[in-house]
Amino acid sequence: MSGNWKIAAVSIASIVLITVNLYLIEKKESKVERTVFVENWTKVKKDTITDTIQTNGVIKPVEEYDIYFDAKKNDFKKFLVKEGDSITAGSSLFEYTATELDALKASLEAEKTAAEGEMAGIEEYIGKLRSYQGNVTSEPEAAIDESVEKNLNIDITTSSSDLIKSNIEQEMYKQELEKNRLDEKVKMLDAKLSSIEEQSSAIVTTSEADGVVKNINKNLDNPIISIVSTNMAIEGYFSGEEMKKAEVGMTIKASSSDSKKALKGTIGRIHSYPAEEPSLKKDNKFPFQALIEPEGEETEPLLVGSKVNLTVITNEKAGVPSIPIEAVQYQKHPYIYKLTNKGHVDKHYITKGLKAEGKQEIIKGPSVGDVILLKPNVAVKNHSYFITPIQFEKVKAGTYKKFTSREKVRYLLLGILEK
Repeated sequence: MSGNWKIAAVSIASIVLITVNLYLIEKKESKVERTVFVENWTKVKKDTITDTIQTNGVIKPVEEYDIYFDAKKNDFKKFLVKEGDSITAGSSLFEYTATELDALKASLEAEKTAAEGEMAGIEEYIGKLRSYQGNVTSEPEAAIDESVEKNLNIDITTSSSDLIKSNIEQEMYKQELEKNRLDEKVKMLDAKLSSIEEQSSAIVTTSEADGVVKNINKNLDNPIISIVSTNMAIEGYFSGEEMKKAEVGMTIKASSSDSKKALKGTIGRIHSYPAEEPSLKKDNKFPFQALIEPEGEETEPLLVGSKVNLTVITNEKAGVPSIPIEAVQYQKHPYIYKLTNKGHVDKHYITKGLKAEGKQEIIKGPSVGDVILLKPNVAVKNHSYFITPIQFEKVKAGTYKKFTSREKVRYLLLGILEK
């Protein structure tokens, strides 16, 4: 009987336990019914969120300068540099002579001769005016040269000697001014002729910037010389989607297997027109150039053609409330579940900010330090109770002793029923 009694007692206890469990689970508004098992949670953190574009690029010179030569007007003599030469601003590049110099020289010499002839005529005319001026003083009715009388524009027979002398002085002054003007013209022509004499041997074309001679066209086809700058940049392409985010002035970071140091800089230029003609069959690619910031005299030289992995920082916010993206739920408006100190799971609607790197900025919602639920495995009712797995490494006997008998039974039953 003793054995049968034990079996009966265990059976009755099991039935009672199962019945009570079923009742508590099925009971409307039961706390057990609204209890959520929370296995994964996190806290709202103050973090830095950085939105980026990840792309590739290649090291190239910042600029390329083309030098041109007019073979129709000039005769080429010789190059003064070789491909690969490093040059500075003012360095001589090539020599030539101008075929137009002889014709220009002849034209200037003819103009000078004409001016000198005019000056000689003016001097002769001034001499006649002086001679007649002296005769008027001693002989009022002295004969006058016909050219002089015409230029004075007065009636010699009726005008007084004083009026005649006054007109002569005015005419002499006017002629002296014209003579001085022609004399200045002759001096200017002499200066031009001297300059032509100096250029007739050879004219030298010089570089306007520092750089390296990239190419020399010995066939004299233009550009006759191409020079690339010594400063390096990163060139690459943005896709159509990346173009919506990229802007000139954005910070970049780059790394290359050919350089031990990370490169920093900014986007310097973005082409708004694709590298190739737009087509339905191809994705558009928009060229860009990123300028590299110098890091002092000890910066290692960058190898032209080196491939780099490029990060373009399109947006960055530091010290903002941040949560994992998977914690955000959607039902018309975004929301999250906050775990309260009273053991509830409460729904909180949020205002989202920047999203990047698996993080979501919270502009309005829970504060930094609040505990939130990560994406739950089952549907969660607002203001439900929650329980979490026992973390045995954090369980202390002293804490357990503080619970009342009622609390011990309650939490034990909740744990059993949830499982």
